[in-house]
Amino acid sequence: MENWDDMRVFLAVARAESLSGAAPVLKMDPATLGRRVARLERAMGATLFVKSPQGYALTDLGERMRDRAAEAEAHLSLAFDEGQGASAALTGQIRIGAPDGAANFLLPQVCAAIQADNPDLEVQVLALPRVVNLSRREADMAVTVSPPAAGRLTVQKITDYHLHLATRADAPPVGSREDLRGRPVVGYIPDMIFDKELDYLGALGADGVQLASNSVAVQLQMLRQTGVGFVHDFVLPFAPELCRVLTDEISLQRSFYLVRHTSDRQSDRLTRFAGALMRGMQAEVARLEQMARLTGSPVI
Repeated sequence: MENWDDMRVFLAVARAESLSGAAPVLKMDPATLGRRVARLERAMGATLFVKSPQGYALTDLGERMRDRAAEAEAHLSLAFDEGQGASAALTGQIRIGAPDGAANFLLPQVCAAIQADNPDLEVQVLALPRVVNLSRREADMAVTVSPPAAGRLTVQKITDYHLHLATRADAPPVGSREDLRGRPVVGYIPDMIFDKELDYLGALGADGVQLASNSVAVQLQMLRQTGVGFVHDFVLPFAPELCRVLTDEISLQRSFYLVRHTSDRQSDRLTRFAGALMRGMQAEVARLEQMARLTGSPVI
């Protein structure tokens, strides 16, 4: 490899597992990326990717190179932070991975506020219906709904949040569980629940779901049409046509956690951003949950 830019291209393609997925990250077209990957493989004298119509999969050598290159990338980031200085505004690019409930209804407001205070900062939110792979550097940090059990990671609890059953406000009233009979249940696709904390059916006592999606945003749109399902309290202000039901009988509490590489705790830039992110999420969850308790309150 003659320069770091070649390795930057390699890492982006390895993480996206395709040229088209890496192109927006690098602001380059897929054809150029393909030529750059081929050039790198010629320079290495080895194949780094297995190419197929499904994408670019790493060879064994490619996986070893990815891990070493990610470590080098982390050290370069630390060097950048040292040069930036603790008193300067945040700059550069920071990517956050998050489940789509947080990504759709919390992080836009929180990240916009942080970026407004740091105009040269680029914030990216990676919304995925699965756990973000930090070891592959898919993101700089991740918001999760349960703390990871393994890996060289640092975990901080951000805040608790609450979920309640909700249905259309103009639907027949619900005074007991019996009133739920015959209504379609909206929820996650059972075999695509990627974290046990997202399995709500036990609390409802339902045998299954009739309208399902792996996306919180899609579930919300389904509930706007019909049925009953669990909704985050912080999401309800975005759907004033829905109302909570059986709040005294059925209520769930979950938590958000911020997960980072242990080595990144040395980065003043990432630590300052993480602090601002946590404070922003705490305040936004509290604000929106308070609004959810006020029937018919619009988002402001």
